[in-house]
Amino acid sequence: MDEKKKQNIAIVAGGNSSEIVISVKSAENLFNAIDRAKFIPWLIHMEGDKWNVFEKGKEIAAIDKSDFSFLSNGKKTRIDYAYITIHGTPGEDGILQGYFELLGIPYSTCNVTSSALTFNKWMCNNYLKNFDIPIANSMLLNKGGEINPSQVVGKLGLPLFIKPNAGGSSFGITKVKSENEIEGAIKKAWEESSQAIIEQFIDGVEFTCGLVKLSGKELIFPVTEVLPKNEFFDFEAKYTPGVTDEITPARLPEHLFKKCQELSSYIYSLCDCYGIVRVDFILKDNQFYFLELNTVPGMTDTSFIPQQVRAMGHTLTEVLSLVIEDKLGHC
Repeated sequence: MDEKKKQNIAIVAGGNSSEIVISVKSAENLFNAIDRAKFIPWLIHMEGDKWNVFEKGKEIAAIDKSDFSFLSNGKKTRIDYAYITIHGTPGEDGILQGYFELLGIPYSTCNVTSSALTFNKWMCNNYLKNFDIPIANSMLLNKGGEINPSQVVGKLGLPLFIKPNAGGSSFGITKVKSENEIEGAIKKAWEESSQAIIEQFIDGVEFTCGLVKLSGKELIFPVTEVLPKNEFFDFEAKYTPGVTDEITPARLPEHLFKKCQELSSYIYSLCDCYGIVRVDFILKDNQFYFLELNTVPGMTDTSFIPQQVRAMGHTLTEVLSLVIEDKLGHC
């Protein structure tokens, strides 16, 4: 293919949340996986109002926010497609999606409405309950609101989980075992989000399933079994080698394996998702309880999605090309 015909693909990393460290690692892995025979990848880092293009670890240009272009060697480069890998705001909550919609630049994730819905755990949970999706009971507490630990325990029991309503990578999450731990855990969650979710504890095994639905094509990845050696799947368990056993494909009976995949696909459709998404569950008594929907899942080499893609017999390069080409009209 002639170099001039290759589209410019932005791998957009960074963000304004604690998850920025994971976003940068995800972006590096995606950048390396882009098919150079088809595309020209550019690594773009966004943090606050600083939007810059990086090459080999060095900043080479600033982004023109009026059209998401940049100047390199005196030549203006326009972006044809944005692959969003910002975990948290503004890449996972619909803000960046709205910006790209205004500019007419195709992007890799869910649209504005779907991103906003799924990023707000409380709203997403209550929406999915309308479709009889099994979900743990929970409470929502706005930042600065009155904290009544005895009321919380009376409604949800112990132990329980307290986590930010908007956020990921287990930042700000606490497993609470006693009433006197509740206030501190809520304040910790408030450091990451203006709202805290207090959630009933379900004693089971965690599973996660990634998938992508494209024009006329659906890829549901193998389910992964998550066995943290820590008390729960916290930040250390997620990102420190050896702290969690992640088994792909999961050791499930065929009917439960298929049930997890089908439920993931159903939730994907209910939330009008697009692009590569990951759905997390807890399995108890042969029932999958919905935990969370990740519309910008981690994409480091050891993250669940790359693991599942490999277990399916595909390469990340192949799957990324399918996703990009679906919007660029190459299929």
